[in-house]
Amino acid sequence: MKFLLFFLCCMSQAAFSQQDAWVYFADKENVEASINNPITILSQQAIDRKKRHNIRVDGRDVPVRASYISTVKAVNGIVVLAKSKWMNALYVRGDVAAITSLFDFEFVSKIDFADRNLSDLSRPSVPQNKFTVEANLQDFNYGSAENQVDMINVDALHIENYTGKGIKIAVFDSGFPNVNTMAAFKRLRDHQKLLGGYDFVDRTSAIYDYAGSSHGTRVLSTMAGYIENEYVGTAPDASYYLFRTEEAAKESPAEESYWVEAAERADSLGVHIITSSLGYNTFDNSNYDYTPSEMNGTTTFISRGATIASQKGILVVNSAGNSGQTPWRIVTAPGDAAGVFTVGAVDANGVYASFSSRGSAFQPTQKPDVVAQGLGSFVIDEKDTVVNNNGTSFSAPIIAGALASLWEAMPTASAEQLKQFVRVSSSQYETPDYFLGFGIPDFKAALALTLSTKDADINGYKLFPNPVSHQLHLKLPADNVHRTLRVYNALGKLVIEQMYEGSYSILDVSSLASGTYLLKIDSSNSSSNFKFIKS
Repeated sequence: MKFLLFFLCCMSQAAFSQQDAWVYFADKENVEASINNPITILSQQAIDRKKRHNIRVDGRDVPVRASYISTVKAVNGIVVLAKSKWMNALYVRGDVAAITSLFDFEFVSKIDFADRNLSDLSRPSVPQNKFTVEANLQDFNYGSAENQVDMINVDALHIENYTGKGIKIAVFDSGFPNVNTMAAFKRLRDHQKLLGGYDFVDRTSAIYDYAGSSHGTRVLSTMAGYIENEYVGTAPDASYYLFRTEEAAKESPAEESYWVEAAERADSLGVHIITSSLGYNTFDNSNYDYTPSEMNGTTTFISRGATIASQKGILVVNSAGNSGQTPWRIVTAPGDAAGVFTVGAVDANGVYASFSSRGSAFQPTQKPDVVAQGLGSFVIDEKDTVVNNNGTSFSAPIIAGALASLWEAMPTASAEQLKQFVRVSSSQYETPDYFLGFGIPDFKAALALTLSTKDADINGYKLFPNPVSHQLHLKLPADNVHRTLRVYNALGKLVIEQMYEGSYSILDVSSLASGTYLLKIDSSNSSSNFKFIKS
């Protein structure tokens, strides 16, 4: 299935005479020199973002050897469709014999055929249901978008003038017609917030030319759309790159490779957030299909690429999928990856939307992470008309835009910290399930968490780091007073109690579950309270 339902009839086996495969290489060129001089392989914005969040430039950032690419391209019977520097690989299509002949090159370390039935031809080493669209100190008038904005309380951030300024969002989708001319995006164009894009399917920078799908236009509107007194998205002042990675009329693992290549481009451009309303499990060639047990966050090419993107400091947001009422039912790749922030759907009243894909025991972490309005979402179509659409395709970017506004408010936070702030703020954080995950976020509460959990330095007390993973450092007033330190969880249960004396101590919190805690420090003449987050 695609975003729009396509019916494939009378497909002949001849269509599958060629095969698709990932071809991996053994090495890269000038790795050490490139790492020592990263401006030769990354933009200054990307370097600055990595430094800000203590993320190393490493060998994965070095491009695929150009000579390897040209050598493979020169082989008769092979077409190169995509490349990945993170995976050091090419995605190719061609005759099986031609593809396996690539083993003659010493620099080819592995070949993974998309058809796992051909695994005997692969050298050992390191491989959906697209989502259906159903149509029919800013004090904004949100108009039609009011409920989907108010539900997650992102309007509270906008009132504080956090509207996504300075945050770069890359949108991966199937088509963006008319974004360059629509009135709904005039605000973006006037403020030079449309930073460009690329069509990885047709290999062109003319990102607005493809008119076969308007899904990306609608997705973008939930974040960036602005029509005075009629519609406001969740991040109207963020900056956007638009990347076409989805071929609407076909279903091929090549789209996984386009996605990963786009993620690499986004990383090199210094993008903060990737939002993608795409998912993969089944293909036109059923031999390429994945099984539910392979939705484990580590099997598929796209999920492995999304994991690397999150390791690079990018906040990856992906829709859960619309398979809740189908035999498949569960979240698909790359939403299955632990590092991806996966978003399901509810209706206008916050009730689970039955089409929303569910989490499962196959996934290594809680899925979905959170939910937002995806049933009866208001979007702006390619004709500049506000319409109702259904799908996690829209709940995901609604959340992505809200995250951009939150990141503007807390620019020193990492992507992982932001995700945890949002989870903790959500309606069922203590009792997550496979339907709503941690629940409906409250971005006003998340903002309060970010502001109240910074390294505290109040009345002689200093607590750091915050959020904390293992040891919370406590600098106390140098008055030799005996103090009792108590830690309470979100339910008010006492989980740690210790006596302190002196001016410096370390609190071991490694055994605590992730979440928000209250630290209460009592002495004979004073009492102080602090919040901290265990990450």
